[in-house]
Amino acid sequence: MPETIINAINMALSEEMERDDRVVVFGEDVAETGGVFRATEGLKDRFGGTRVVDTPLSEIAIAGGAVGLAVFGLRPVAEIQFSGFLPPAFDQLVTHASRMRWRTRGEWSAPLVVRTPYGAGIRALEHHSESLEGAYAHIPGLKVVIPSTPYDTKGLLKASIRDPDPVLFMEPKHVYRSIREEVPDGDYQVPIGEAAVRREGEDVTVISWGAMMQQTLEAVSELDVDAEVIDLRTISPMDRETVVESVRKTGRCVVVHEAPKSGGWGSEIIATINDEVLMYLEAPIERVTGFDIPVPLLSMEDYYIPHPPRIAEAIERVAGYDA
Repeated sequence: MPETIINAINMALSEEMERDDRVVVFGEDVAETGGVFRATEGLKDRFGGTRVVDTPLSEIAIAGGAVGLAVFGLRPVAEIQFSGFLPPAFDQLVTHASRMRWRTRGEWSAPLVVRTPYGAGIRALEHHSESLEGAYAHIPGLKVVIPSTPYDTKGLLKASIRDPDPVLFMEPKHVYRSIREEVPDGDYQVPIGEAAVRREGEDVTVISWGAMMQQTLEAVSELDVDAEVIDLRTISPMDRETVVESVRKTGRCVVVHEAPKSGGWGSEIIATINDEVLMYLEAPIERVTGFDIPVPLLSMEDYYIPHPPRIAEAIERVAGYDA
């Protein structure tokens, strides 16, 4: 039966808790109600109240607790209800989790996962719709993973739980339940740090991740352009090789992301392309992004989120550029 991203998260957590009794899940409302999006529903009934725990409303305490549990041998999976509430946890991720291996010269590490829904599209309140992946990808020692499909969600979350270092696992809540595909029962992993080529093409490379991958694929499907579509899947570490090889082939590139344009991860992608394959470019690279403002409330989100017509226009401009 085809599964949603929410189902895939629940499957991954359940299987990893069954496989390894060091895996513990905690966060605001994750135990009694299964989380605000029901991603952890049923886990407390199956694994008990010592492995699935509701916490106080304190993001810094949740992240700090994860660091302590990880250092002393457990595999904590902490949930922050919305990524807009991550800033209080920023201190623990930067000051302790990300540098534990470096600080102790390899004697200790912090193998933890922080799960958090990110992005706009559900008409949420202030601080519920941010896309701040670029800020966290800037932290050495912290991996930032963003799936876009149910299959990848399960495989990437399992890989993140088993990773020897901290992982920020950002979940595209806009498509939590709107995408379905076959997700195998049983064990498999999707490697961290490897992009996926969602569509092969020769004319232009289009790069995106998370919820914007669906918008991008929809835009491409309506164009008479042979576009190659790359899903980064992991922001940090980024699969630079796949990006570079694709742009070397097409000579043209469009980057799509929901975060604000200034300082967004698209800037790093473009810098990588300029470093490695500048002389192969046949057109200026374009970015289709959110705007340099807070995410607007309610229906105004529709104007903020890059939508297929805006993406399609950029692809056509780049594909048709002739110096």
